[in-house]
Amino acid sequence: MRVVTEDGEQEHLPLSAVFERAEQLSAFDGTTPGETVAVIEYLLAICFAAGVFPRNDAEWRKWVRGKRDLAPVAAWLRKRPDTEWNLFDPQQPLGQADFLREDLDRCGVGPAQLVIEQAGDYAQLMDHRHLENEEPLPAAEAFRAMLTQHQFGLPGRARISDNDHGAALTNLIGGRLQSRVRVVALGESVAETLRLNLYPVRGSGGRLNTTWGPKTERREFTRRPSGRTPEGPADLHSYLGRSVLLRPAWGPDGEIVVDRVIIGSGELLTLDPDLHFEDAVPYVKANGVLTWLAASPTRAVWRDAHALYGAVCTAQSGFWYRLGQLPYERLGFEVPYQLWAVGMVAKKSLPVAWSEGCYPYAPGMEQQLYLASRRGSDIAEYLARVLGLAAWVAFDTVYPRPNPNDKDRLLARFDARTDFWQSAEERFNDLLQETAAHGSNPDGLLLGYAAEMRKTAHVLLDGKFDSLPARDLVTEAKIKALDLFLRRMTHDDAPVELRGEGVRGDAGAY
Repeated sequence: MRVVTEDGEQEHLPLSAVFERAEQLSAFDGTTPGETVAVIEYLLAICFAAGVFPRNDAEWRKWVRGKRDLAPVAAWLRKRPDTEWNLFDPQQPLGQADFLREDLDRCGVGPAQLVIEQAGDYAQLMDHRHLENEEPLPAAEAFRAMLTQHQFGLPGRARISDNDHGAALTNLIGGRLQSRVRVVALGESVAETLRLNLYPVRGSGGRLNTTWGPKTERREFTRRPSGRTPEGPADLHSYLGRSVLLRPAWGPDGEIVVDRVIIGSGELLTLDPDLHFEDAVPYVKANGVLTWLAASPTRAVWRDAHALYGAVCTAQSGFWYRLGQLPYERLGFEVPYQLWAVGMVAKKSLPVAWSEGCYPYAPGMEQQLYLASRRGSDIAEYLARVLGLAAWVAFDTVYPRPNPNDKDRLLARFDARTDFWQSAEERFNDLLQETAAHGSNPDGLLLGYAAEMRKTAHVLLDGKFDSLPARDLVTEAKIKALDLFLRRMTHDDAPVELRGEGVRGDAGAY
């Protein structure tokens, strides 16, 4: 596993060493946010399978506050048969489906198919060239990419032709985490992060999914399967969301690499939101429908960061409730924890980007953080809307009769929203850090934040006219756009902080 030490150095460690040195490691070091989340999922599954987890909420708090040692997980790993952890075992390849072995040479493709960010829509019906590229992947990199596929793989059609296992093999089912944001509580060390995200279980932690072997009751592909209920948390966090097989080869320096892969549909789980969605963030859409917070191609996660703090405020049990019950003694201005939200942005079966955000959390501060994030987002949203209106005013002035084909391009000349959103996220994160660090009501911080954001928006709008030729219509457009901006800052619909007033009495409701 790739990790970062206390000194900021990157290291590659075997699984057992990660648990033995967990207190001295500061973070996981994945190549993408999704890969890092998938690795954390896998390590949590190992903890549950090893029986190293709390049995109730009170014990969980003791584990977190008392820094419960995770070395027993390493001891458990050393007792397991080596064949369980062999990525290329001929009968039980780790995390894979041996029944695909006869199909691998005939139907397999280059290892780019294994990496979500490179796989396209899996089938690549129009262009198969990059899938035939046999540039190998190092074995460790391929393993982490496989874990990411299991958790975040997108629905679609697999590129497997003429197989003997059934038509359903090509019908890729979406991974457990691909449709929502996964929230991970981060501590100051790898050990603390794992303790925060372990959760109480009565009885056994269940069995780890090490292979799609004959001893396990896996689905077949002759018909559409009915979902199975996870047998326990180890099963849940290590489930095989893809049936996949990797072909090993020797690299140029004598190392083991993967030069070919085959990927088919995996398991279908029947999930109970009350049991299996502990970290999911309740989210009310604009149409009033309650759902789970998901990654969006048009809306960055930070704009809904208040939903995370609202979950802590309202939870009666589970992950969010436990976070709210942690004891906390403020020592200086350091914030003890971070809430890291990660989701996959996709266009149907095509992966687009990872969406992520990391937000401070101090127990007992959830209401102040909710207020700061809610109002901070509202202020940014309002300023962006005003910039959009100002762009239209300028566009209509300079181009009263535009060619419809040029409309979007010409309007973009005056639209400062893209630049504004980029600068707004950094200032928003600063607002939350200051709120959590100082532990006070954020009213004063919000007023300063609003003033700074207003100034930034005004400067960006003004700058949109600098590159345009100096002529009467451009000057008129600039005057109209800036005048609209200033008038909207005192409008009744404007957030009270933009008007230089105090926060409304209902602003903290969630």
